[in-house]
Amino acid sequence: MSFALDILTLGTAWAHVLLAPYTKVEESFNLHATHDILFYGVSPPALPNYDHFTFSGAVPRSFLGSLALAYISTPVIHLATHFELLSSKFDTQVLIRLVLATLNALPLCLLRRAVGRRFGRPTGLLFALLTSTQFHLPFWMGRTLPNMFALVFVNLATYFLINRSPNSPRPSSCQTQTALALLIFATATLRAELAPFLGFVTLQSLFNGTLRLRRAIVAGLLSIGSYTALTIGVDTYFWAAPTPLWPELASLRFNIYEGKSADWGVSPAHAYISTHLPKLLLGAFPLALFGLLIDSRVRSLSIPSLALIAAMSAIGHKEWRFVVYAIPVLNIAAARGAHWMMSRRKGSFFGRILFLAASGLILANCLATAILTRTSMANYPGGTALAQFNALLAPRANVHVHISNLAAQTGASLFLQTHAPPYPAFIDASSANNWTYDKTEDLSARDLAAMPGLTHAITEAPLGRGWTVVDVVKGFERWALQRDVKGLVEREGIEGLLGVLKMVEGEKLWILERNGA
Repeated sequence: MSFALDILTLGTAWAHVLLAPYTKVEESFNLHATHDILFYGVSPPALPNYDHFTFSGAVPRSFLGSLALAYISTPVIHLATHFELLSSKFDTQVLIRLVLATLNALPLCLLRRAVGRRFGRPTGLLFALLTSTQFHLPFWMGRTLPNMFALVFVNLATYFLINRSPNSPRPSSCQTQTALALLIFATATLRAELAPFLGFVTLQSLFNGTLRLRRAIVAGLLSIGSYTALTIGVDTYFWAAPTPLWPELASLRFNIYEGKSADWGVSPAHAYISTHLPKLLLGAFPLALFGLLIDSRVRSLSIPSLALIAAMSAIGHKEWRFVVYAIPVLNIAAARGAHWMMSRRKGSFFGRILFLAASGLILANCLATAILTRTSMANYPGGTALAQFNALLAPRANVHVHISNLAAQTGASLFLQTHAPPYPAFIDASSANNWTYDKTEDLSARDLAAMPGLTHAITEAPLGRGWTVVDVVKGFERWALQRDVKGLVEREGIEGLLGVLKMVEGEKLWILERNGA
């Protein structure tokens, strides 16, 4: 059973990568940094080719996550190449995302074992079921957000903090120090918003006696100093910064001190509780509230996560990814609540109602995840368009295509620039077509017409005279509820029920060829 639950956790994350292999703009920095490290190398002469010098973003981000992912993926890429499993650069994108999904799944498997040991096997089983049937966490575990790199360390730290017998009141000193070291690393190098989480884990450890104040100060300063030196050394090099660069400090200054995060929108203080957590947890949200209510061990475990949510709620700009680190712990609370509900006597009316309610919430997870997954599969028109473009014009040489903003933001990554250098070792560069892919932003139809040598464009609307439409790419628009349920069932039988909710797609991108090209 334990191995089967591990396969479920890993398989769910892998399935989301394979069903939705393209990426969006928020993933692009780490994805393209990994691309550049893999294909250009890290020597000084290679750095001018890196994508981040052209598309740098609002604030610099750390290369540590991409560097680790590239080097961990390298032997996997060699193995896949040996067995002829890779045929294009895009296959490499899928592979590195599978590696990242695995890196995130393994701590969850360890965490599930620790939950089983601490709270009982049924709770561990329910933790795995709730996690795997949710949408956001499994979907994003294989996506190159900086938060997903940090999540690996947060979940490992949580594992060390709870991996003990049911009657043990506190983790060992060694477990506490290991957890704190992991959290300090993640906070200093990957995501500074973890500071409240780290702070409350430290306070709890001091309060319960697993950490002494003197040792906390000395070890904390040494850890912060060494990890900060690491990120400054690595990122100053990769960003070619004239002065020492600490990306997370630059992010704090930009977003908090200068208040620039508000430029991306401001939400009310209750948004995490009223919107983001219900969206992340789905059916586990009410179960988590109930689990917090009935079990003091769960409440103690959840204090750092709740502190993180409270701290992030005080900042105007809110996104689900800022509190995603709390989801595994809240899933533990949900599993605890679900187990209590499902273990009541089934002979009583109350017991049957509780069992059905808990089961229904898990089933609701599955239904919501199925709908959201299908939505996401149709929500990357840029990736679809560039993949279709590469396939349609594969035999041609001297192709010069411009990729519009929407296409670049919805999947048209560097890994899809199939016919342009750099080429991986498994592709014969001498037989390549050497196309030109252009991502210059905010060009008008007149600008495109004036571009010398441009043969094709992927645009957000037809350009009219001078251009021929090669193909049109559709994407998700909305879900439509079919009202004639009885008619559907009469025409198609029980399968007609699956068509009650129908996805409506709209035209998103046009693949165009310049006349005479």
